[in-house]
Amino acid sequence: MDMNQYLDIFVEESREHLQSLNSSLLELEKDPSDKGVLNEIFRVAHTLKGMSGTMGFNRMQRLTHHMEDVLDALRNDRISADSDIVDILFKCLDALENYVNTIVSTGDEGNNEYKEIVDALADILKKGGIPSKAAKTSAKKTREKPAKEKESEKVAEKAEETAGSERELVEFNEYDLNIIKKAFEAEMNVFQIHVEFDKGCLLKSARAFIVFQVLEKNSDIIKSVPSVQDIEDEKFDFEFTVVVITSNDKELFEKEIDSVAEVVGVHVTPITPEMLGISDEELQVKDGKMDGQAVSDAEDGSAQAMQDQSKKAHRTGKTVRVDIDRLDVLMNLVSELIIIKNGLENQINAKDYSAWTESIEYLERVTTNLHDAVMKVRMVPVEAVFNRFPRMIRDISRELGKDIELKMSGVDTELDRTVIDEIGDPLIHILRNSADHGIETREERIKLNKPHIGSIYLRAYQDGNNVVIEVEDDGRGIDIGKIRNKIIEKGLESPDIVNTLSEKEVIDYLFRPNFSTADKITDLSGRGVGLDVVKTKIEALGGTVEVESRFGSGSKFIIRLPLTLAIIQALLVRIGSEKYALPLSSIREIDNIKFEDVKMVRNREVIILRDMVIPLVRLNEALDVKDAIPDEKKKHLTVVIVKKGDKLTAFSVDSLIGQQEIVIKSLGRIMQGVKYIAGATILGDGNVALIVDNNSLAL
Repeated sequence: MDMNQYLDIFVEESREHLQSLNSSLLELEKDPSDKGVLNEIFRVAHTLKGMSGTMGFNRMQRLTHHMEDVLDALRNDRISADSDIVDILFKCLDALENYVNTIVSTGDEGNNEYKEIVDALADILKKGGIPSKAAKTSAKKTREKPAKEKESEKVAEKAEETAGSERELVEFNEYDLNIIKKAFEAEMNVFQIHVEFDKGCLLKSARAFIVFQVLEKNSDIIKSVPSVQDIEDEKFDFEFTVVVITSNDKELFEKEIDSVAEVVGVHVTPITPEMLGISDEELQVKDGKMDGQAVSDAEDGSAQAMQDQSKKAHRTGKTVRVDIDRLDVLMNLVSELIIIKNGLENQINAKDYSAWTESIEYLERVTTNLHDAVMKVRMVPVEAVFNRFPRMIRDISRELGKDIELKMSGVDTELDRTVIDEIGDPLIHILRNSADHGIETREERIKLNKPHIGSIYLRAYQDGNNVVIEVEDDGRGIDIGKIRNKIIEKGLESPDIVNTLSEKEVIDYLFRPNFSTADKITDLSGRGVGLDVVKTKIEALGGTVEVESRFGSGSKFIIRLPLTLAIIQALLVRIGSEKYALPLSSIREIDNIKFEDVKMVRNREVIILRDMVIPLVRLNEALDVKDAIPDEKKKHLTVVIVKKGDKLTAFSVDSLIGQQEIVIKSLGRIMQGVKYIAGATILGDGNVALIVDNNSLAL
């Protein structure tokens, strides 16, 4: 039984509910009297409680049950919300997120009960004179348990008295009997265990899987009725029977299985040789345990199948929710491909080669449309990333003692899922930088005649084949003089050179490793890490990052990202005997340069183009191509001008091949550290062309 199918759904939906809970708590903090928000928070907590209970995550279920008690009291005006209660509810949210993250990495919720949070929730109710339903439910179960155990004991006694007549044994074939006989010879116990679920149980096959996990810890399963496949497919009526071989007593199984949620009946029947008509003379008792191989080879492989599934590491896959209309477009385009395929087959059979050209053109149009449709399916709104930041800014503003407001726009702008997954960390660094370095304290802002609440603007919008994300604040801006002093202080450049640097060149030093202008180290900044990570990450995604700043007015970080990392337009070039691909999105122009226009400035080659001085990178040297055409055999120098932010760099190539749409393939783990190469692509002739990483080569 593959639990992953349920685990994926559980994790995906839990994260959506937690994000909703996060947004609602932020709204509640602004207006604690908003009953609509309280009802929404209660609904989410109730849903999470039901989901976690269904999956067997009891600690998570208990925490949400305690949350429900407090939320119910809040929405019924038995207690009133204040900042302390909202803080505790935020702690509950963090605990639930930790549970989900632990489930993703290990398949289990872990052992943390978050007792301090549960106690805080109980104290809220205690101060309001309200009894906790969660505590009452727990106490009720404790009171009911002895009665249940007594009933179980009575059933067990009755079973022993009737020698198995209480519940009919399942039917055994000759192979089953042979395994059971070996178990008796090894002096092992054989039990038939009948499990019944509550009639209202959801995901009953998931519940059955949990029961199988419990059984496998303490026994070997040799038979299942219905079969394992039917249980996986939920083709059973809230009950099933298994036969196990074990060295444990039956009381252990009654106790362990009964603790699984939604189980309402456990009947353990000991199977004896007499029940199966096996005489003592037939048994050859031997010391030691039963041969494990005999068990694992049981009929239909049920024991081994379940065992394999329980040992699998639980991993959640990446998922994308797709509009049904987009899937309809994909289906129609695939239908078109089938029509083209049939047409080409008919033309081959009829030897109608003149119609081939038309069919190939039709095929090209359909594949282009198919590419666009697949790209749309992969697209996810940036809202998926942005929604985590309001809570982060709230916590940072409290930690720093500042009044900060985050204003977001363009959250419905779409990016490829692979890009979405990677941009979270860079944005966190930039936002923390704006909150810590940019926004002033309340007192400073009042003195400067600024609103006492500082604003950070997080925007996203599409610009051609790129998505632009801006992080802007209305804080103090970047002190260029302070950075110049730091550059000199760290010995990175001489004072003479530093004084000739433009503001943009000075700001670029902020993106260097171990470079920080913070006067003291805090939990947020001052260690010289952050912006260098941002630059490395964004450039690894094929994007760029720029900074605009006005001292005293604020700063703006501008991130440009490609819409997708899967299929791109590229310019194919030749260097020596090798073909390389340059991403077209960063190419500004292509020129033929006279050799006399190549100059040396500060020991570096540059070209003079329309009164612009552009650094020159000879790709044959950077990529270590040995058979490149030497300059003396060329009439002129062919250069591709690429843009990185507002800077230009010229790449020299031997010749141009042309523009082509390429599919990016990863180089794999072994080639991950290769400099200046972003990936590879397979060309139409079957040869491989390496994709040049423009950002790492551009100066």
